[in-house]
Amino acid sequence: MTHLQTTPPTPATARPPHLTHVVFVAAAAAMGGFLFGYDSSVINGAVEAVRDRYDVGPAALAQVIAIALIGSAAGATLAGRLADRIGRIRCMRIAAALFTVSSIGSAVPFGLWDLSLWRVIGGLGIGMASVIGPAYIAEVAPPAYRGRLAAFQQAAIVLGIAVSQLVNWLILTLADDDQRGRLVGLEAWQWMLGVMVVPALVYGILSFTIPESPQHLIAHGATDEARRVLARLEGEGPALDARITEIREHMSRDRRSAFRDLRGKAAGLRGIVWVGIGLALFQQLVGINVAFYYSATLWQSVGIDPSSSFLYSFTTSLINIVGTVVAMLLVDRVGRKPLILAGSAGMTLSLGCEAWAFSADLVDGRLPHAQGLVALVAAHVFVLCFASSWGVVLWVMLGEMFPASIRAAALGVSSSVVWVANWAITASFPSLSDWSLGGTYLIYAAFALLSLPFAAKCVRETRGRTLEEMG
Repeated sequence: MTHLQTTPPTPATARPPHLTHVVFVAAAAAMGGFLFGYDSSVINGAVEAVRDRYDVGPAALAQVIAIALIGSAAGATLAGRLADRIGRIRCMRIAAALFTVSSIGSAVPFGLWDLSLWRVIGGLGIGMASVIGPAYIAEVAPPAYRGRLAAFQQAAIVLGIAVSQLVNWLILTLADDDQRGRLVGLEAWQWMLGVMVVPALVYGILSFTIPESPQHLIAHGATDEARRVLARLEGEGPALDARITEIREHMSRDRRSAFRDLRGKAAGLRGIVWVGIGLALFQQLVGINVAFYYSATLWQSVGIDPSSSFLYSFTTSLINIVGTVVAMLLVDRVGRKPLILAGSAGMTLSLGCEAWAFSADLVDGRLPHAQGLVALVAAHVFVLCFASSWGVVLWVMLGEMFPASIRAAALGVSSSVVWVANWAITASFPSLSDWSLGGTYLIYAAFALLSLPFAAKCVRETRGRTLEEMG
């Protein structure tokens, strides 16, 4: 594994003439991230209602919540190769259709079995969107702006999380703070899950307004169409002809990626693939999704009333947005690696504080005042540190760090690892928290601490390089 290159070149400062169009294209592609965030977080508002309606224990409940992530892992694994075959845009439309079907089915399930099935189907869409969005944005973005535009994926994710929390809170308010309260023939939690059909349809419609990736078009011989797309993205002129030549020559050297291409000269995976897997693992093993899947239940377990617990979940989502904006402003200025190093340090400290606070004995069903205040502040600081670093940088780097010869397959594997690790954290949290809530957060703090030497030694800076230079 090589780690020699650590100083990035200075990015270009000239403003692309068609940047507004590029921003729209990137934002439309990132709508899949919005659905990713919305679907990931919306279940937070339905946890207690599902537990009550179907009378399930913590282990079974955790599987219903986490089962969507199994579908996500499968969707991420398939998406890269599928996108190489049929194109990025068609994959987006398939994901939008899966989201739509899942949201309708989840809103009106016959039982726990088909609620789980609909969540798996939605998970397939999430996994596909998690691969296609970063890859597509990286391919259409000018190098000097690629970090900020690729960060749209994470910005859309955190916006989806925040909107789902707000919608859940509004529905809960209309239902008199009862997740099983009836509204127009359905229980409140069913409306929470069903509302996702609206952004799913928007995503599908937007996919008809953006062009196919120039790299995909050139790889399939559609050079004239690729030239028209590049002209809208980067402007006409001699630089455009050179850009087409660069992409064509690079594509002529590389065939479409397959999983066998991920192997190195010796037995096992190539070093850069292991780095992608490591980034994916550490992003999830710090327990970030516990804050979004279980936050309402977590706060209620330490004595916070339901309305306040939903409010705290929403404020956490707002902090998530703030951190993401900070990362978007800094990722092309200070680079990817400094952000994740700073984020790892901040997460280690804040998770350590949460571990201390949650280790206290409850008094009348509540944390003591001092520990409760520390837990609340540390939870928000943790989310801020994550959002301003690993939350954005992972998706930026996965979209740009791999050579074109293995990009689709490597991105698919790394994204699958994100979902498998997410599933492991989500499925294990109820049992771990029953064992020791403080101990659980201490485990997450340990992973945050371990991410520091990993990032320092293994991660290469990618700021300012073209995708072709990654090869």
